[in-house]
Amino acid sequence: MSKRRALVSVSNKEGIVEFVQQLTQQGFEVVSTGGTKKALQEAGVPVIGISEVTGFPEILDGRVKTLHPNIHSGLLAMREREEHRQQLAEHNISTIDLVVVNLYPFKETIAKPDCTFEDAIENIDIGGPSMLRAAAKNHNHVTVVVDPKDYQIVLDELSNEQDVTVETKRRLAAKVFRHTAAYDALIAEYLTEAVGEAEPETFTVTYERKQGLRYGENPHQKATFYKKPLADESSIASAVQLHGKELSYNNIHDADAALAIVKEFSEPAVVAVKHMNPCGVGTGESIEQAYGRAYEADPVSIFGGIVAANREIDEATAVKMKDIFLEIIIAPSFTQEALTVLTAKKNLRLLTVPMTKQEQPEAMLTSIHGGLLVQDEDHFGLDDATLTIPTDRKPTDAEWEALKLAWKVVKHVKSNAIVLTNGQMTVGVGAGQMNRVGAADIAINQASERIEGAVMGSDAFFPMGDTVELAGKAGVTAIIQPGGSIRDEESIEMANKYGIAMVMTGVRHFKH
Repeated sequence: MSKRRALVSVSNKEGIVEFVQQLTQQGFEVVSTGGTKKALQEAGVPVIGISEVTGFPEILDGRVKTLHPNIHSGLLAMREREEHRQQLAEHNISTIDLVVVNLYPFKETIAKPDCTFEDAIENIDIGGPSMLRAAAKNHNHVTVVVDPKDYQIVLDELSNEQDVTVETKRRLAAKVFRHTAAYDALIAEYLTEAVGEAEPETFTVTYERKQGLRYGENPHQKATFYKKPLADESSIASAVQLHGKELSYNNIHDADAALAIVKEFSEPAVVAVKHMNPCGVGTGESIEQAYGRAYEADPVSIFGGIVAANREIDEATAVKMKDIFLEIIIAPSFTQEALTVLTAKKNLRLLTVPMTKQEQPEAMLTSIHGGLLVQDEDHFGLDDATLTIPTDRKPTDAEWEALKLAWKVVKHVKSNAIVLTNGQMTVGVGAGQMNRVGAADIAINQASERIEGAVMGSDAFFPMGDTVELAGKAGVTAIIQPGGSIRDEESIEMANKYGIAMVMTGVRHFKH
């Protein structure tokens, strides 16, 4: 019986020497390439060079070394077929029983700030995926390992059964195809962006498992949390959890919403979110003051909410936060004193996220039954808008500050959306209503006596003057809205009737 043969070629050399040493103890001869061969030889492991198998040198700076019939015939031969065995014998080709390969570090290369296009291209592996795919296709006869975490599984089965079981070979083969698919998807995404292709004929993306979740939106739904391979560090996907129980599916959605809103602000700001809508937003000279205003904005809805702050949480703020039930607190950091206060609550989740702006907007992916919708993120702000003021009265400086706050927040409220603010906090939020008057009515009722002198933000135009009339009667003094209705004049006339200053941005902010 011929000796079993393993082909080993890895860029990630974690645990490879120990693994191969145990393979040789179980009777495998080892074929290897380049740096892997050198590492094994230095450890005293007997190794056959790839050129000894192919009868051809590694050429073109190592670009061509394993792409050879002597390798791929050994991988793809079906051992039960007599004609395959005869052809191997005729050409003096040995079968390969075990393949251990992982690929050039393409992801790590493009993650470097100084990565050039040429660097990226040179880190596209060709021979590695070819060997992996060949071995995985022929997994009935070839064990293929792409992940160092699987080394021990293979060794255990070889030790106990003298061979790897068909079930394990199949699982490892499936993992290989996931691995090569993800690898190719990342390359395709990089090159597609590099050439500026806006709507490619196919859309392939890859994500990496971050954690399993207990369930989805409801306990009867299964769910898993995946992150982008190069996720923005200021995202929930990259957040560091300091304390508390595991995040749930709904926690992650709400935390993402809270983070998106609080990153709109440069001044100290705190956002409280329930069911992906802000229930309170406050700004101030300190994060303690901002939290106080976010709490006052809606002290009922904040209970059980998710809170995000864009400054470090200090002890004074932590003491106030501890007084109510919160699910999550997100901040760039916590002082040690604040941690001492907040970690006394066993289940309270504390997350740190750097509050930096994303340099480039990401594509937003929304699955529908049988399909996928892809769109740009909504990063349009007032600095990008061409503002017009069609009313007789212009906003005062104080109203301008309140209008800016309203516009930053209303963008993140589910449509139809109305937000009422003063210069420092939200005082009323109407979210997700089937008509704009209904959203305004909710926001006005929530604001109650705080409505006097407040301003209104609307995510889309007013189809008629009724919402403006409702605002005027309630005491709203200024409104910011996109404009663009064929009946804009009705809203303008109604604003003039009540002395309301109205700003039109020309851009709507629907959020479904």
